[in-house]
Order: sequence, then structure tokens, then C-alpha cells
Amino acid sequence: MLTKLYPKAYISSLMDVSPEFLAKKRIKGLILDLDNTLVAWKAGVFAPGMIEHLKSYKNMGIKLCVVTNAMNKRVTSLVKPLGIPWVARAGKPSRRPFLKALKILGTSDAETAVVGDQLFTDVLGGNRMGLFTILVLPINKREFIGTRFVRLVEKYCLLRMVKKGLIQLPR
Repeated sequence: MLTKLYPKAYISSLMDVSPEFLAKKRIKGLILDLDNTLVAWKAGVFAPGMIEHLKSYKNMGIKLCVVTNAMNKRVTSLVKPLGIPWVARAGKPSRRPFLKALKILGTSDAETAVVGDQLFTDVLGGNRMGLFTILVLPINKREFIGTRFVRLVEKYCLLRMVKKGLIQLPR
């Protein structure tokens, strides 16, 4: 069970996940978390440079879909103007939103990656589906109170993975 928590890659930011890196892994579709991956929690704007970075994926032919536990209204206002499809109120780590995203993307599990900032939603959900999982550091320390408690357990798990040599801390 614990292996389901191991990300395939642990990187500082989505901005450090280059289209070339994804091409080497034969990734054709990206499932992206919203809060603290693309935007700071509750923020109404994308992190600096993020929109251009998302466009670079599209320019390389990589399909995008946002899968988030956030409310639909907020997701729509942020993502719809970019022409990126989404699954809101997803209930991650349930398989259902990931299956829906795969259908939207038209990609197989072997050619799809999940990028998110949480082990127990993004990484666990993606690994349960056999997707390539990329854990990123949260954009901002500000987040939902429940998430702050989960972060304590997450931090312990990450430190154990590093100590065992299963993952490396991002630079």
C-alpha cells in the first residue's frame, strides 16, 4: 500500500517539468491539480509564468486536463479562458475523476502523467490508476485547514521515502 504513495518524480514546481522531460517519458497527456500546483490556494490568478508554461505544453502537443477537488465555479473562472478542460469537485484520490480525465484527454494510462502537490490526493490517485505521478512543492504555504493537518503526515512519509532512498528532495 505504501508504494502507492511514492511519486515517480519529485520536482520543485510544474515550471520545472519541461515538455522535453515529458516527451522522453512518452507522456502525451497531463492531469493537473489546481490549488498550490497551478495557482496559490484561493488565488484568482495563476502563478507568474504559469499560463505561458501551460501553452508550451500545448505547443508540444501535450493535452491538458485539470482535476481538482475545488468547486466548479472557481475552476471555471480560472481554467475556461485557457481552453483547458477540467473535472471539479473530483473527490481525489477516487479513480472516477482520473478515468474521466483520461477519457477527456483521449490518452492511455501509460502515456498520462499526474502533477500535484499532495501525496494523499494527487499521487495516491494517480498511482492507483497506473499513471506517471509527479509531486511538486506547494506554491504557497497558505491552504485549507484540513490540508495543513494532512501535511504533517505527508511530511513524515516524504522524509521516510528520502531516508530509504526511494525519492530525492527537489533542488
